[in-house]
Amino acid sequence: MATYNSIGATYADTRRPDPRIAARIHQALGGATTVINVGAGTGSYEPSHTVLAVEPSSVMIAQRPAGSAPALEASAESIPVAEDSADAAMAILTVHHWNDLEAGIGELLRIARQRIVVLTFDPDINHKFWLLEEYLPEAAAFDNTRAVAVDRLAMLLGGARIETVPIPHDCTDGFLAAFWRRPEAYLDPEVRAGISLFAQTSDAVIQPGLARLSDDLSSGRWHQRHADLFGRDALDAGYRLLVADL
Repeated sequence: MATYNSIGATYADTRRPDPRIAARIHQALGGATTVINVGAGTGSYEPSHTVLAVEPSSVMIAQRPAGSAPALEASAESIPVAEDSADAAMAILTVHHWNDLEAGIGELLRIARQRIVVLTFDPDINHKFWLLEEYLPEAAAFDNTRAVAVDRLAMLLGGARIETVPIPHDCTDGFLAAFWRRPEAYLDPEVRAGISLFAQTSDAVIQPGLARLSDDLSSGRWHQRHADLFGRDALDAGYRLLVADL
């Protein structure tokens, strides 16, 4: 919670839900008529039939739009609602922040009647993203300490369908790999403020890599090295949607 109370202040500006990713999440929720969003943040990707948002950070809750589902300030590991409280539970880009993954997944299984939908990332693929591999390998090493293997997550869910979620080149949700074709964005402090990897890694680790990126952009080296990216509309940066039927 402390992390997001300190870094979440710009989320409503830099982490606007992308409609294409939203469509994938809402499709995965299937016929659920009631949904609980766990690790809900500012409410990104919540369908209209969300009945409750669970979020530990008061800063994030304060940025939820008017008319959003009621929010409960609580952690994923201990959700004070009854068993089978909703048709579905969803957890969007949050499981890698949980202190106790097993307890959090246990709570999703307890509160959902029919389905659980989790958007996460495969660290084996995500950490090969050019920003991490070429400029911030030390930050990627830190990220490995909290990343969750997709196979492990599927196992904890009791089995899950795993779907690839390609990231569009103009993604409006400013998570880590959203700017894969817009590298200049990573030099913007406001953009970085909405990406937990930057906020949780010291400047001493981050700044040398960003200086190299700035130099490579100025010289044209980055564009020469990654010219192939400009022929793509979307990139598989390791983001995965897990859908578990109960």
